[in-house]
Amino acid sequence: MLKELEPPTWLMDLSLWSQRLGERKSLLLLCSTLCLAALALAQLVISLLGFGDRLAAGICATVVALGLSLTLGKTMLSLMAQLEQSRLHLKRYSSTDLLTGVVNRRAFLNLIEREWALARRYETTCALVIIDVDYFKRVNDSFGHSCGDMLLRQLAEAVSETLRQGDVLARFGGEEFMLFLPHTDPLGALDVAERIRARVEYLDFCWNGHCIPVSVSLGVASLQGDHFSLDQFVNAAEDALLTAKASGRNCVRVGEGVPPGNLGGPGGSSWAAEHRHG
Repeated sequence: MLKELEPPTWLMDLSLWSQRLGERKSLLLLCSTLCLAALALAQLVISLLGFGDRLAAGICATVVALGLSLTLGKTMLSLMAQLEQSRLHLKRYSSTDLLTGVVNRRAFLNLIEREWALARRYETTCALVIIDVDYFKRVNDSFGHSCGDMLLRQLAEAVSETLRQGDVLARFGGEEFMLFLPHTDPLGALDVAERIRARVEYLDFCWNGHCIPVSVSLGVASLQGDHFSLDQFVNAAEDALLTAKASGRNCVRVGEGVPPGNLGGPGGSSWAAEHRHG
């Protein structure tokens, strides 16, 4: 869809070329080129006709070409700048979840497919963490979808604050987020997941005077030799998430090949935990 909306390649190349030169140099080059072309054309016409004042024709052609190139050149450069800005906005929106500002599912899968293939090829470590907001439907039902949207935005912001440069957070669907951790061993992934769980548990989230308890369940999967496809890698994280939910939520659970370590959380969070906030 994005490729269908992109302008022709030659126009993109022209826009990139003008950006590299800068507006002044681009305009000067355009004016010079058109003036020389107009001058050559005027001399050619006189040669074909066999009469005429070459100097006068050259001066007239140059003046006209200079005026047109200055007017049209500025307009064209301005339009190309706007075109490039629109293209960048379109590219950004096509890969960003508009509600939370993090990467969307499609862009995320494209990214980790490449990273997954590189990790398998060079036998490097990486991990996935899937994050699910506990009892999110109850929040929507009790306080409305605007409250739920605000919760997702604040949660995405809170999780982003715990990440390193290079980690990629995406909204995977509904109240689920997916986190890709490059060059991260199993214990490192588990540590990141537990930090996120603890950070969210103490998130001070209020809506219209109501303090609402927030927690997440997390599933961790580390890349294994038997993950022959990206789907298997993602499914391993989703299976671990299901285990976290079955364990009572507000906890971290791991997939095969990840040592148990500190699984964190009470493992028994419930809507009644609202009393904890008074």
